[in-house]
Amino acid sequence: MVLALEVWRETRRKVQFLVAAKSMKQRVIGFFARMVSSMVRAADEAKPGTGYVSLSEHDPCIVVGHSTQFTKELGPRMQIMLPKSVNAPLAEVLEVISDTELKLKKEFGGDGGKGTLKIRQKVLELQAQSEPGLEFKKIPHLDQQDMYHHVYQCLTEGGCIGIFPEGGSHDRADLLPLKAGVSLMALGAMANNPSLKVQIVPVGMSYFHPHRFRSRVVVEFGTAFDVPQELVALYRQGGTEKRQAVGQLLNLIYDALKIVTVRAPDYDTLMLCQAARRLYDIPGQHTSLGQVVELNRRFLEGYLHFKDEPKVKKLRDDVLKYNRMVRYLGLRDHQVPRAQKASWKTLGLLIYRLGLLQFWSVLALPGVVLNAPIFLAASAMSRKKAKEALAGSVVKISGRDVVATWKILISLGLTPVLYGFYAFIATMAAIKYGAPFKWQICTPVLVMLALPLVAYAALKFGEAGVDVMK
Repeated sequence: MVLALEVWRETRRKVQFLVAAKSMKQRVIGFFARMVSSMVRAADEAKPGTGYVSLSEHDPCIVVGHSTQFTKELGPRMQIMLPKSVNAPLAEVLEVISDTELKLKKEFGGDGGKGTLKIRQKVLELQAQSEPGLEFKKIPHLDQQDMYHHVYQCLTEGGCIGIFPEGGSHDRADLLPLKAGVSLMALGAMANNPSLKVQIVPVGMSYFHPHRFRSRVVVEFGTAFDVPQELVALYRQGGTEKRQAVGQLLNLIYDALKIVTVRAPDYDTLMLCQAARRLYDIPGQHTSLGQVVELNRRFLEGYLHFKDEPKVKKLRDDVLKYNRMVRYLGLRDHQVPRAQKASWKTLGLLIYRLGLLQFWSVLALPGVVLNAPIFLAASAMSRKKAKEALAGSVVKISGRDVVATWKILISLGLTPVLYGFYAFIATMAAIKYGAPFKWQICTPVLVMLALPLVAYAALKFGEAGVDVMK
């Protein structure tokens, strides 16, 4: 929604996003997705398979079943997925030989067989515990032709398609491997219509505390680039050349996304570079969100390039030591320049700010009390959903993206219900205490109009209070 609104505000163009069919079935997400004319993408629905599996000792492309029903549950072009304990690898079924044996198109982890050794080791561990093998899930083959037809038609008519090429949300510090769908759409549309020119615009979205209400985001648009005609010609040849064209365009898109995203190989590196950026900031100088994102990106690029240099290693150790010291002292970076022994001036400032904090808290109190059920329900439910998402994902770290999503969904669902309840209570009170008839009629309308204003005022006063407290 944020991205669609930004594009509309700047260009007056509507973006049609690709949304998974599973998400479209959810009431709130589906409602807003249909509002912006999103296109449905058939979603993979993995279901548990019967029995256990292991790999043949002689051929890593042969899967051996134990109490399995391959002939009933699996077929060519379907996929089989192993558990998270072996990094949840996927492989496509080429042929079902019997109820207890099938052949894969490629071994788990691709032609290099990156996952084969780990799978064999895990199976040996399980067999030592008297378990026959690994559990597995079956994924049906999906026909995406209808979706591609709508995408081609939209691009031919001069429309704009929005796609998240990583395939799903996550809270990792680096990009996930991109899915080939974005390349297939761009190249396929141009191959079907020789007069069509497709442009790709990389967009980066950098969130600040995304799991909290009223958090901020920086949307950065990169330079648009044309899909090269030589790749379209290569795509038309089919076979190996087609795969080569898709891969090359995917690399171009990945390089473009790297420019507009803050990427780190791991969470600790990201935290290190952010600490260095805060130390680099000149005290008293205001840095905009865009400048913060750009500085983070430059520090990461510089650190990753020179991280083996002795001076950089020493600087890293000094920054980590500083972080520990500040944490032990209970201070934040912005407090360090002003940290000094208490004086009468400091005491006076403390008393003034405590009074200011109390003033803002009193103003924010009505909205906080009235909206407390929403905050509590959103917080509890989002944490529960984040745990469930973490259990079923191999790419999420803490599930903050899930926390943010569910806080929004629960708030959107509960707010009208809660405000309607308050309007009902106010109307009953007006009737009980004999208010004039016109006020009895106007009460629910006035309450429904006033509550959003009270909530917004509470947010603004609350933010001012938090700033004072910090």
